[in-house]
Amino acid sequence: MGYLLHHLLSSAAATSPERPAVVDGDRTVTYADLEVRSNQLAQLLIELGVGRGDRVGIYLDKSFESVLAIYGILKCGAAYVPLDPQAPGARLAYMARDCGLRILVTGHAKRGAWGQIAAGGSLRHIIVLDVTGDGGNELTENVGIPILTASALDGRPVSAPSVESIDQDLAYILYTSGSTGEPKGVMLSHRNALTFVAWAVGRFGVDPQDRLSSHAPLHFDLSVFDLFGAAASHAVVVLVPATVSVFPIQVARFIDDHAITIWYSVPSILSMLTERANLGTGDLPSLRTILFAGEVFPTKYLRRLMHLLPHVRFFNLYGPTETNVCTHYEVAPIPEEQTETVPIGRAIDNVEVFAVTDEGRIASPSETGELYVRGGTVMRGYWGDRERTDSRLVTSPLGAQAEDDVYMTGDLVREDEDGNYRLLGRRDSQIKSRGYRIELGEIETALYSHPAVLECAVTAVPDDLFTNRIKAHVVTRDPVSEAQLARFCAERIPRYMVPEFFELRDSLPKTSTGKVDKVALAREVQMRGARS
Repeated sequence: MGYLLHHLLSSAAATSPERPAVVDGDRTVTYADLEVRSNQLAQLLIELGVGRGDRVGIYLDKSFESVLAIYGILKCGAAYVPLDPQAPGARLAYMARDCGLRILVTGHAKRGAWGQIAAGGSLRHIIVLDVTGDGGNELTENVGIPILTASALDGRPVSAPSVESIDQDLAYILYTSGSTGEPKGVMLSHRNALTFVAWAVGRFGVDPQDRLSSHAPLHFDLSVFDLFGAAASHAVVVLVPATVSVFPIQVARFIDDHAITIWYSVPSILSMLTERANLGTGDLPSLRTILFAGEVFPTKYLRRLMHLLPHVRFFNLYGPTETNVCTHYEVAPIPEEQTETVPIGRAIDNVEVFAVTDEGRIASPSETGELYVRGGTVMRGYWGDRERTDSRLVTSPLGAQAEDDVYMTGDLVREDEDGNYRLLGRRDSQIKSRGYRIELGEIETALYSHPAVLECAVTAVPDDLFTNRIKAHVVTRDPVSEAQLARFCAERIPRYMVPEFFELRDSLPKTSTGKVDKVALAREVQMRGARS
C-alpha cells in the first residue's frame, strides 16, 4: 500500500492506469490522468518554493480540481489545508494567517475572498485550476500577488518529483470549531490517515469494482476514506454535488444513477433519506455498505432504513477529528422496542481505546469514564497551540506497559459486557440544573423516540436561580403541542430532566459538515431569550 498517501495514487496508476479514478458530474478521470496532472502540479509548486512541511490551501468546491490539488500538494512534501468553501472571509483569513499558507489553490468562482485570504501576509501565489490561458495577469491586478492559471501546469514534467518524506510527516490540517471562538487546526500525518484507510479497505472489503460516494466536504475528516480508500483499492470515487444533499429524493436518485456501492455520510442525511426519499423495500440495489459517523443516528430512523435496505450492511464509525475513526460497530438487527442508540463498538486495528474514571483509574466494564485513544490514528497536535495540545495529548495512564501520549476525547462511554463501548455523551454537554447532573443527549434520545419528531436538539439556558434551564428545539412530521412533548418526556426520563421550554421549528441549523449546529442554537437562545 505504501507509506505515504500519494503512494496510493501512484500504485493505482501503475497497475490500473485506465481505470476511472474520479467521477465529477459529466467528467470521468482515469488514474493515469490524475497521476500525470498531479505530478505536474507538484512540479509547479516546487518551482514556486513549496517544500517539505509547507502548508498549501485548497479553496475549491469539491471537484476533480480539488482532488488533483490534494495529490499535487502531497507529492511535493507539503500539507494540504482544505478551507470551507462556504466560510466567511474573515474566518478564511484567520486560518490562512494561523498556519502560514504559502500557496492557495482555488477556482475562479471563489475570487471574491482571495483578497481577504491574501491579507494574512504569508501567501505568495494563487493557482486557479479552473481557468486556462492568460487570465492570470488580469486577476493579479485585483489581488496584489501573482496568480497562475491551469495552463501553468502544461509542459511541466509528468513524472513525480523526488521528495524525501516519511509517514510521520504532516499530510493535512483540518480546522474545526474551537472553544475560544477561533478555529483550531488539527495536524494529521500520513500515518494517521493510512492507519485508518488500510483498516477500512480490509474491513469493508473494498475492491476495484466498488463505487464509493464522496459526500463529505474536504474540510471534514469523513472525506479521507472516500478519496484515499478508493485509491488504495483502485476503485472509483464519485463526487456528490452539494446541491444533491438538499433533497433526499435526489440523494436516492444519485445512488441509483451512479450505482454507488459504498455510501459514507453523517446520520442526518440518512435520516432524511429514510423519511423523505419515498424508498421502498429493496430499493438502491447497488448499495452493499452504508457507513455513518459524526453524530448519533436516531435509532428509529436507523431501524427503518435497515428494514428498507435489507441487502445492505450498516457500520457505525466513531472518532473525533483528532483521531479520525478509532472505533467501529456493525449494526445488528434492532428490536422494535429499542430506543437506546447503537454502540460505537471496538477499536480498529493498530488503535487502542479505554475509559478513564474521574478518579484517573481505568474504568471497569459497566463503569462510566472518558474515552482515551492511543495508536496510529492519533493526531500530531494542534497547529501553533502547544498549550491546547498538551491539554488533550497526555501521558498514558496505562503506566509502563504504554508510556506514549494518548488523546482525551472528552466523550463519556461505558463498556458493555460484550466488549463494545456505548457513547453516553460529552463532558462539556453535561449540565447542572437544580442541583442535578444532566446529560443533554439523554433528553434528545427520549425526544427522538416520539413518532412525530423528525429532528431535535437540546440546549442549556443559563439561569441565576437554577444554574441552567433546559430548552428543546424540535422539528416534527405531524402537529404536536409543547404540552404533549413534555408529557411524553416525563414518561421516559426523570422530571428534573424534562425541558422547561420547547421550540417547534421548521428546521434546525446545520454546520458546514451537515451536523446540527448546537453552537448556533445556543447563540439564538442567548440573543432571543429562552421562551422565544
